[in-house]
Amino acid sequence: MTADHKRVAILISGGGSNMVTLAQSMTGDHPARPVLVLSNDPSAKGLARAAEMGLATAAVDHRPFKGDRAAFEAALLEPLLAARPDIICLAGFMRILTRDFIQQFQGRMLNIHPSLLPKYPGLHTHQRALDAGDAEAGCSVHEVIADLDAGPVLGQARVPICKGDTAETLAARVLVQEHRLYPAVLRQFAQGDRTPLVL
Repeated sequence: MTADHKRVAILISGGGSNMVTLAQSMTGDHPARPVLVLSNDPSAKGLARAAEMGLATAAVDHRPFKGDRAAFEAALLEPLLAARPDIICLAGFMRILTRDFIQQFQGRMLNIHPSLLPKYPGLHTHQRALDAGDAEAGCSVHEVIADLDAGPVLGQARVPICKGDTAETLAARVLVQEHRLYPAVLRQFAQGDRTPLVL
């Protein structure tokens, strides 16, 4: 890694499939490199996958903090700030972050969300798209701001909703597009390009 490379920290809560595709994309002429994979769950499978890839990992279990979000975030900041990230990518990180935390990284934090924002912020996006009778679904990468899933959209990929789809079958098809979209947006973002990308 050279001094020119942007340093990327990736926050996960589970299996880390988006983390893996992001980390694998940051090679060769890519303007960024992964410096930390951080989880709120010490048993998250994504931590083991990251370690297998030779990436630095850390975990701060949210459970002992029992709703004290400020204390949890203070603990989370320790390994995060030590990694000196230029960009933070939320990749299936399932904790709501406070305004104070987000503002420290304003303009430098990305998230991927499994809907065509501004439709369906929050949870259960695939079932909500099906219940609404939508013809298509998809995923969005956006800048993180204090309002949930409301930051500027930097990229979207669409998938048709097929007859007989369930939330699970739709989620699987959307995930394929997430793995294409997030690395593509990150590459642009690390180059300073915020032009919305449509795949």
